Amino acid sequence: MTEVVAALIWDGKKFLICQRPENKARGLLWEYVSGKVEAGETKQKALIRECKEELDVTITVGDIFMDVVYEYPDITVHLTLFHAQIESGEIRLLEHNAVAWITPDEIPDYSFCPADKEINDRIAVINQNRRYENW
Repeated sequence: MTEVVAALIWDGKKFLICQRPENKARGLLWEYVSGKVEAGETKQKALIRECKEELDVTITVGDIFMDVVYEYPDITVHLTLFHAQIESGEIRLLEHNAVAWITPDEIPDYSFCPADKEINDRIAVINQNRRYENW
């Protein structure tokens, strides 16, 4: 099983999603900025590193939003999604094809990686119950 971390980064009522590069597995699907945890790293340190490497931003990592285990044909991932905020830097596309800031209501407009379905379902339910309050 591969440990993967991801960031749920909010800006007001919108959150950040990233489109995978065309030449990678699950190319052009949307996801949360994420990456593998390297040996000796904490999940939080891995997420800070990945956000710097992929988007050139420094983040503050908050609490865990949720975690998911998903089995793809080529890899099984344990994905831990953390609340996070951009502390400094301007988003640059160093790894992804594109980024977008979307509301929970816009989730169906994007084709996400299958591992993110459970996450998106939870965001949608919370959104219906809270309408963006207390994110």
